[in-house]
Amino acid sequence: MTRLFLYTFSQTVNQELSNVFNELWKLDVNRLKPGTHYNISLQGKAGYIPQGSTSAVDHASSPLFTSVDEAKLNSITTYARFMKLLDNYERSTGVAERVTADEVTENNSFLDAVLETAVMKRAHRYLIGKGKSRSDLRQFKSQLYYMWFRLYHRDRNGGEDSSGFEHVFVGETKFGREIMGLHNWVQFYLQEKQELLDYKGYKARDNDAPNDDDHVLNVQFSWHGLVKPVASAFVGVSPEFEMAIFTILFLTSTEKTTTAVVNLDEYQLEMVVHRHGRSIGTAYPKLLSSNNRHV
Repeated sequence: MTRLFLYTFSQTVNQELSNVFNELWKLDVNRLKPGTHYNISLQGKAGYIPQGSTSAVDHASSPLFTSVDEAKLNSITTYARFMKLLDNYERSTGVAERVTADEVTENNSFLDAVLETAVMKRAHRYLIGKGKSRSDLRQFKSQLYYMWFRLYHRDRNGGEDSSGFEHVFVGETKFGREIMGLHNWVQFYLQEKQELLDYKGYKARDNDAPNDDDHVLNVQFSWHGLVKPVASAFVGVSPEFEMAIFTILFLTSTEKTTTAVVNLDEYQLEMVVHRHGRSIGTAYPKLLSSNNRHV
């Protein structure tokens, strides 16, 4: 078998997206600082396990997050409103979501806060320039709501059981047998704190071990008795930053699955977005290289 997967760096870097994502990175004033606002403990390197496994050798006896400044999180409007959304969902697919009036208000309140940030304002201007969004803020907000919060059928048998926001930021399980999504560091930390999630170790090539101050990680973890063999997530970044970059990737493509290799800060990432009609099915960064090793 040829080992093509070792040569990801030969993939063409999307320079335009790299440029705009780096602009958003610099504008992300709400990104938390490692060693100041939170600390992580990477511990051991996780082993290979197949999808659908219910057990994995634990290469990390302690949590990934050793501390997070929750006062800081709660003092930032987008984080505070984001965290209110995390308990609004049924975990399993096939179980219809029931959205209350209060939850709709919380969704709108979160989007209002996101739209006030420099990050999302810049993303909006970029999308207007591409002819992918209208300049009217209410129309842009409606576009975001439909992409991220509209309920749809992920499992054909049940009711409307999923949304882009739930999948990407909250996480869900498929028939109670497989973890799907859960690519957000705040949710990871909160689930870990409640002892519902167990970090098993980092995933990396031998010559590309991560550092404690990295803002993108590949990790393995268990959640509610299921194991995710490898999951990738930004660490420390604001919810508006993640929403902005994935919104741009989603709206500037019509492909069912869109991938783009970008150089962002000191990382080389493959950005992935899968669409579910006019909504987001999943979206995540896949870490190819960190600490400028690709340069």
